[in-house]
Amino acid sequence: MTPEKSSIRRRGIYLLPNLFTTGALFSGFYAITSAMGGNFETAAISIFVAMILDGMDGRVARLTNTQSEFGAQYDSLSDMVSFGAAPALVMYLWAFNSLGKLGLFAAFVHMAGGALRLARFNTQLTSADKRYFQGLPSPAAAAILAGFIWLSLDQALPVEIVKYIGITLTICTGLLMVSNFRYSSFKEIDLKGKVPFFVAIAVMLGLAVIMAKPQTILFFLFLAYAISGPVITLVMRKRRLLGRKQ
Repeated sequence: MTPEKSSIRRRGIYLLPNLFTTGALFSGFYAITSAMGGNFETAAISIFVAMILDGMDGRVARLTNTQSEFGAQYDSLSDMVSFGAAPALVMYLWAFNSLGKLGLFAAFVHMAGGALRLARFNTQLTSADKRYFQGLPSPAAAAILAGFIWLSLDQALPVEIVKYIGITLTICTGLLMVSNFRYSSFKEIDLKGKVPFFVAIAVMLGLAVIMAKPQTILFFLFLAYAISGPVITLVMRKRRLLGRKQ
């Protein structure tokens, strides 16, 4: 192989995992444009689609041994759009545009929290405990806002009433992303190993429940995950204090 061809290969990028990342990026962009057109349910669903695609790109890269620094940086930029800017803008256009500076502030807190969360995550890749995330992951934070919008639309709840709940959720998700609360990463779960048959049945039943009422189940599921961070952190601190006393 000539030096010129070798240089070209080194400068190339892996196509397959980056296709999923591009799909997640497009879904976030589509959520924003849908909200600008007043299609808020489509916008909320697009954020969940971005979550699915974002969860697949890393796994595809590991399965095909196509991890790269380019892919990691591209994934972070995609996450910033899909889980930082998109949910903040969709929420603002849906409920906050009548609140003036308060609405702008709440939306910006979420977006800035997402940016800071991703920056901190990238700088702690080698030193962080793989079992936990520090701060609420940005996809989960985005899912809470998207789920709240989707649920409110499904139940035909008046925006004038629920927008104050939306303000609280938007500010809280932004702050939780930059908090020091620990959230389970679920990376200790072995997806390649064998499991009892009843586990497979439970997974299928769980998926059936989600599909029956996705807007309700997904919102409360991710809301519970957001609450789990402070609970896990407090329990771990209590155990540490008890250990020192003993």
